[in-house]
Amino acid sequence: MTQVKVLFATDEMIEQNGDLTAFAQQIPAGTGSMVFADGQQWMVLNVKEGKEGCLETVRSIAGEAARTLSCAKVESAEVSAKSLGRQFSGISGEEAAVAFTEGWYLGAYQFLTYKSDAEPFCTKLTIEGSAEQDTKTGELRAEAMSFSRDLMNELSDVLNPETYPERLREAFDGTDTSITVHDKAKLEEMKMNGVLTVARGSRYAPSFVEMTYSSNSEKPLIALVGKGVTFDTGGISLKSGKDLSDMRMDMGGSAAVAGAMKLLVDSGADVNVIALIPMVENTIDNTAVLPGEVIRYKNGHTVQVGNTDAEGRLILADALIRAGELNADYVVDIATLTGSIENALGSDIAGVFGDDELAHTLKRIGAENGDAVWPMPLVEAYDATLSSDYADFNNISSLSFAGSITAALFLRRFVSKDTRWLHVDMAGAMQKTSASGYYPKTATGYGARLLADYVSEISK
Repeated sequence: MTQVKVLFATDEMIEQNGDLTAFAQQIPAGTGSMVFADGQQWMVLNVKEGKEGCLETVRSIAGEAARTLSCAKVESAEVSAKSLGRQFSGISGEEAAVAFTEGWYLGAYQFLTYKSDAEPFCTKLTIEGSAEQDTKTGELRAEAMSFSRDLMNELSDVLNPETYPERLREAFDGTDTSITVHDKAKLEEMKMNGVLTVARGSRYAPSFVEMTYSSNSEKPLIALVGKGVTFDTGGISLKSGKDLSDMRMDMGGSAAVAGAMKLLVDSGADVNVIALIPMVENTIDNTAVLPGEVIRYKNGHTVQVGNTDAEGRLILADALIRAGELNADYVVDIATLTGSIENALGSDIAGVFGDDELAHTLKRIGAENGDAVWPMPLVEAYDATLSSDYADFNNISSLSFAGSITAALFLRRFVSKDTRWLHVDMAGAMQKTSASGYYPKTATGYGARLLADYVSEISK
């Protein structure tokens, strides 16, 4: 099949064609289906009633259509900008074109690297009557999020602390991005003892990557910090469960940061940003860190390791100290940090802690771009529950609840007082259990758009 024309159930052409009208009325709201009429193959979409003004609906319905057509190996599809504008009231034509293109290519995403009998296929989209820049913007946003998905989906023996930096170098080769990779010897010199301690049990040496993109050095410096645990067994505090394979996605925060940098660089954003990514594998051997050991950080803090499965905060602490050394004006760290955040907010939304004003700014940005986030409290009374008998504080709380809050309180202790800071816990949003809208089953690529749009807004 070569080409399909995409229509909405409310389009005039359907209303003028009895066969198409009857067919459109049978399509469940929020879905689409193909029909052959008048010698032409059509894809008819039925938008959920009352959602016409929501950009996320545009992305979702485009993603569903793209997945259906790509699976059918349809070479190309065409939708008119006029039809988009008429269907999605309250949204400008430019916004609709960007969102539809973005959702389309994200919906067609596939990770088939290890499928011996399959190759990725994507139906090419044309939006007739739209500006080329709008569709290009949508494509760049989809490419950035897909890059994050690729990193998260990759196998842990392929993407590890030693190979991950090279993957980033390849991805940003030929761009205005400066990449510095600190190896284990350099980390020892820099006293990044959290990273070094967590990595002790792994066959892979740790890394710490700094990626700088400064198209305008006069802008405030924004540091994006991403947790890069390429596999998390829990260490000595071993995780339980029948299938731990998704723990390769424990580097989802770093994937979000990498995707955000790609979007900012490829779109030529007017920003001054640095990405800080500590990379480790948290696993077990006879050298692995034991519960009860104490880490002394460069800023003087000593931390008792109460649980080796609370390793993300131990490596993020080093990165937050580094952000302070670089005099970052704004810092956002993002991590698949706690199961508690999924218990609190579910799997469609992340939690954000820190600066109240900026947290609500991030909430508004996420509501527009699809990476939903909800402001969470830093309950001061819980801070004392991080106390330790042997060190300045513990990496886990004595509470049996509020795990995401106490994790954020731990991280706050490593943030420079001159920095405006946000912490995003995306543990619940890292993957989907089934395909829906523009999300495939498995890695979501959450956070790439959220961070890039936040950097752009703060830099205005």
